[in-house]
Amino acid sequence: MTDEKFTLGKSGRPWLPVGMRRVLLAFLISHFSFLISLAQSVSTSRRYDAFFLEAICERAKGNNDAAFDLLRRCVEIDPSKSEAYFYLSHYYGALKLKDQALACIEKAASIEPKNATYQENLANTYINLRQYDKAAAVLERLYDQHREREDVLGILIQLYEEQHDYEAAIKTLTKLETIEGKSERLSYAKSNFYTQLGDKKAAVAEMKHLADQYPNDQNYRGLYANTLFVNGQKKKALEIYHDILRVEPENRNALMALLAYEKDEGDPEKAAAMTEQVLLSKNLTSQDRILLMRQEIGQSEQEGGDSTRVLHLFHRMLEQPQMDADVAILCATYMNLKQMPNDSISAVLEQVLKVAPDHAAARLQLVSYAWQADDMNSIISLCKEARQYNPDEMAFYYYQGIAYYKQNKLDEALDAFRNGISVINQQSDVEIVSDFYAVMGDILHQKGLDKEAFAAYDSCLAWKDDNIGCLNNYAYYLSEKEVHLDKAEQMSFRAIKAEPKNATYLDTYAWILFKEGRYAEAKIYIDQTLQCDSDSSAVLLEHAGDIYYHAGEEEKALALWQQALVRAEETVPKPGEVTEDRRQILARKIKLKKYIKE
Repeated sequence: MTDEKFTLGKSGRPWLPVGMRRVLLAFLISHFSFLISLAQSVSTSRRYDAFFLEAICERAKGNNDAAFDLLRRCVEIDPSKSEAYFYLSHYYGALKLKDQALACIEKAASIEPKNATYQENLANTYINLRQYDKAAAVLERLYDQHREREDVLGILIQLYEEQHDYEAAIKTLTKLETIEGKSERLSYAKSNFYTQLGDKKAAVAEMKHLADQYPNDQNYRGLYANTLFVNGQKKKALEIYHDILRVEPENRNALMALLAYEKDEGDPEKAAAMTEQVLLSKNLTSQDRILLMRQEIGQSEQEGGDSTRVLHLFHRMLEQPQMDADVAILCATYMNLKQMPNDSISAVLEQVLKVAPDHAAARLQLVSYAWQADDMNSIISLCKEARQYNPDEMAFYYYQGIAYYKQNKLDEALDAFRNGISVINQQSDVEIVSDFYAVMGDILHQKGLDKEAFAAYDSCLAWKDDNIGCLNNYAYYLSEKEVHLDKAEQMSFRAIKAEPKNATYLDTYAWILFKEGRYAEAKIYIDQTLQCDSDSSAVLLEHAGDIYYHAGEEEKALALWQQALVRAEETVPKPGEVTEDRRQILARKIKLKKYIKE
């Protein structure tokens, strides 16, 4: 065998033996494909990263269509990366494509099985699809990886309960107990699951263990008694309830349990006595009292609707110091249902306000009763107090302003309305806002501020363009000023179209036609006015006389003026009605037997 050594060839370069050259050539060939694969892998990763980064940027800018397309390109470039699948699952979910969304989150979770975020999203997807068994399997794996996750155990318990897999639910509760320790919540849940399984002995034992662990806590003893009762050991349960009440006479749980027993199986008289005892207990919550009273009301209505016992129970409770207004509110509601007198309901509503002075609904009902009784002073007082507790409640400004207006206290009324305007917003009641401005317009007109009055009417109609009262008054006052008569006629016509038998609206329209010199038409409408109002006011009769005079019927006009004067002398003038000056003008018309323009 010839030794193969490095020698110099003719070129002077090192020379490799043939064997070595073959080895080197084989090495280069075998590694060339690896190098190519490595280069391709690096290129793929770079392309994926570039597309994914761009997708995230487009997503951040809100360009979801572009982000969606880029993410789909990512999974084409490299289907072994999880991030694109994760984000695509959200997009498919938003598009209501449930199958595609599920496939993507399953893929992401399979690529990275230890990624908690992916596993949680996968579990939530299964839950939304009501595939509870699959969701539970995912969460079990997640808990195995993160034993500190109490929240995962909580969800698992709900899932097992939904599937009626009570054994698995109990095992999960036991795991939770190792983290949190034994508690009322967990023991009670385990006991309930044992009951569902039909294992009464285990159900009772679970709660007994808890009660024995805390022997001085009567609430735990009550829970133990409840479990005994539910699982058929009623006698033993009742003994425990009575023993609890000997130690704590006001124990809520024992009282409620005994009440339920007396109602289901006991004597009706004992049940009634027990109900009153429970309702008057200091430890009972307001929600408990409300629930019990609703049951009493329902039973009373089924038995004929005699309110005597129900009202007795309400009055007994309301004699006690009240922590909140709930019982009084329910009492007032019931009294309304039974159509009790307003003054009786008012007394209860006043109790509501003593406990909860900011209770707007109760105060508004009192305002309503005062309105029915025409008690403007009470309305003003109620609304003044309400504005301290409910400064943003527009209704109180409105009723206070109306009450002042009915007392002819125009400045006070205007002040109330102007303050109320400050709380108007886009959510305000359109009807009330419209009336706000309408009454303001009437007040401003009476104060001689016609420009401001007309602006208020415009605001009224901007909120509600078919406010008939505003349309009529606005039209009439424009006719009195003899300005914008075309606008006045259109508004007045809308009013009589809405209420064709309303004498006031008919009189306004007739008067506008008179101001326009259309006497024949005016006479038609004033005749309708007189037909619709057999007890016509002095102003209406005077208008009729003026119209008849210009229509050429002077004797009829004179008779109508005379009727107007008699009516004016019979009545005490109110704002806007005939004054002493008007009487003098009427007397001159009658004396001269002719129309006098003012």
